Amino acid sequence: MRLVLISDTHLPVRAKRLPDPVWDAIDEADVVIHAGDWVSVELLDELESRSRRLIGCWGNNDGPVLRARLPEVARASLDGLEVAVVHETGASRGREERCESAFPGVDLLVFGHSHIPWDTTTPKGLRLLNPGSPTDRRRQPFCTFQTAEITAGRLEKVALHNL
Repeated sequence: MRLVLISDTHLPVRAKRLPDPVWDAIDEADVVIHAGDWVSVELLDELESRSRRLIGCWGNNDGPVLRARLPEVARASLDGLEVAVVHETGASRGREERCESAFPGVDLLVFGHSHIPWDTTTPKGLRLLNPGSPTDRRRQPFCTFQTAEITAGRLEKVALHNL
């Protein structure tokens, strides 16, 4: 199962559209995960129409229409891997412990908000991934997104893509 992870797209404020390499990855993916701050309802509609499966949550910059259509925390079981998606996890210091406590039984937590790519695993095995932003790099050297694969309940081939 091929995944594409994106967050903090902020369309059309930070960009008019997602970069072509992101759309190419989406077209090849089995599941697209968006960790909030869409800003544009049109992007949600487009991702719903182009994705085989879309899992997403709302972020702090998403208005009432997006919040009505998306959960604060999205959850899914993907090929035996328990996944949660949330926009914000707080400060980087203590993140692993907070998330382990807040998301028991979850194998993979995808989050956003900071626009800073993140990939760690907690002592109890919770994988934390933040794909950064494909449209607003802020203080990062590149705009980014992530891809990964799930095989028999195991997360594999996690890759960060610079744009």
